[in-house]
Amino acid sequence: MKPDQHTLPRRRLLQLAAAAPFLQALPAPAQPAFARVRPGAPGWPAEAEWKALGEQVHGTLIKVQSPWPACRATPTAAACQQLFQSAKNPWFLGDEVAMTQTLGWIDAWTSSPSVYAVAARNAQDVAAAVNFARQHRLRLVVKGGGHSYQGTSNAPDSLLVWTRKMNAITMHDAFVAAGCSGTAPVRAVSIGAGAVWAQAYDAVTTRAGGYVQGGGCMTVGVAGLIQSGGFGSFSKAFGLAAASLLEAEVVTADGQVRIANACQNADLFWGLKGGGGGSLGVVTRVTLRVHPLPENFGAVNFTVHAKSPAAFRRLVGLAIDHYADRLMNPHWGEQMRFRPGDELSVSMVFQGLGWSEARAVWKPFFDAIDAASQDFSIDFSPLKIVSTSARDFFAPTLVKRTLGFIKRDDRPGAPEGNVFWPGDQGQAGQVLHAYQSTWMPASLLQADQRAALCDALFAASRHAGVSLHFNKGLAGAPPQALAAARDTAINPAAIAAFALAISGANEQPAYPGVAGHEPHPAQARQSAQAVARCRDALRKVVPNAGSYVSESDYFEQDWQHAFWGPNYERLRAVKARYDPEGLFFVHHGVGSEAWSEDGFTRRSA
Repeated sequence: MKPDQHTLPRRRLLQLAAAAPFLQALPAPAQPAFARVRPGAPGWPAEAEWKALGEQVHGTLIKVQSPWPACRATPTAAACQQLFQSAKNPWFLGDEVAMTQTLGWIDAWTSSPSVYAVAARNAQDVAAAVNFARQHRLRLVVKGGGHSYQGTSNAPDSLLVWTRKMNAITMHDAFVAAGCSGTAPVRAVSIGAGAVWAQAYDAVTTRAGGYVQGGGCMTVGVAGLIQSGGFGSFSKAFGLAAASLLEAEVVTADGQVRIANACQNADLFWGLKGGGGGSLGVVTRVTLRVHPLPENFGAVNFTVHAKSPAAFRRLVGLAIDHYADRLMNPHWGEQMRFRPGDELSVSMVFQGLGWSEARAVWKPFFDAIDAASQDFSIDFSPLKIVSTSARDFFAPTLVKRTLGFIKRDDRPGAPEGNVFWPGDQGQAGQVLHAYQSTWMPASLLQADQRAALCDALFAASRHAGVSLHFNKGLAGAPPQALAAARDTAINPAAIAAFALAISGANEQPAYPGVAGHEPHPAQARQSAQAVARCRDALRKVVPNAGSYVSESDYFEQDWQHAFWGPNYERLRAVKARYDPEGLFFVHHGVGSEAWSEDGFTRRSA
């Protein structure tokens, strides 16, 4: 007799039921990791698709050509020699789509251009590039000023959004952010994402008699500095550059052009104020508060040599005492450098004081040095204390150029306003060996802790130079500047710090594979070890230090805490809302822990 026709199905059901608990315990089939597409791989856009993008952005799509292969092939050619000479001009580097201001970091990254770039003219061009990258799974990079030490404004095998041409600047006598009709109008300036601070200062200070808080380096990009928090020479008076942000136009990962301010997209607005560039969207325009301009700006420059290590330790104490007693206030900014060889170099600026007032502030320090001539000698610049009209401070006047206080873009036909401070030229074309920064809390200046601080600075200087950037710590700033800084994403350690301590090492323009111009890895690693010992000496008095995202160690392990402290989880929430798929990636940026080091492959959860 044949079995019942329902018997086999019934038995199969019983077998499946018995096996069900074990089947549920088996792991789900592994899902392939999401990977972005590289040239030559399946999915890389066809030429017709690139052509369509070019038409959509009205001819601003560029097939990027690196100058380095030709230089490798003929390193002694005139063109190659000129390239290395031009790499000391920050304006040249900024105007070249294939270049970055820093050429690399030994054992970390090398400046490598994108395959294509959209030289965006407006937010719609940016949106087209963002949509194209998202739809084709491309690695997307954003470059404005191109000053990233950590290489975040370049990546090989990528599509670049290049904002350099978006540099329009518009003054507003009575600005009210969109949707904020109940707020009082303020003087403000709207600045395109591709503008640099020399252009902003020319428009706001030299031409319009106001002040906008921006970067100390005049070729740094405006939008990038705002997104990192933003310190300039006069931050002790006017606060963070990010805290002056009133409104931003930004393209998010879905290709939408959004307005972010305190009244709409407020969470994104907060994240853009110090959350780091390139992680939350592409900022295309910022509108910043314009402050009243002080009557005077000025500078103090000199170097003191100690004649023994013991004398240098005394000098460290004199310098720190003088800072704590007379300089930790809104008038003063910039830095003191404690260098190997028992040398103190002072390069400080002041605002709201005249020449005689600034001289009176420094007289006790100079008297103490003069009274100990057996231990110290002092060298002055041609003018140790200078004061000028604040409105003329950034202007490229003939007198300032003649005295060497300011330098100009030396390319034929370069605009008159293409200027930079001579001290910033060392950054142009550099190859980094190491870079460390540490927020130094103001509590270290208290009487019971000051000796330990001075001991740490002295110990650090035995290994490498260390600079105290007083304008990059907000302790001593007015209450309104501190309150505004607390409403940004920056690590709150910056608000409680009297300075940012920086130690670094670099070499001048070099590039791998170019004979006669190659970097020096062995020397770099020795320098990195010395800088690490310098940092370790400081962190004996600051064990849980924070660090400034724009000036920090590429290899920082606890970067989330170092850069943003308790604000990081809130930033992650903003990232999840506006870029849930992680289109925007930068090294040690918000959400980057979900990706491989190169940003091409999403890590499994």
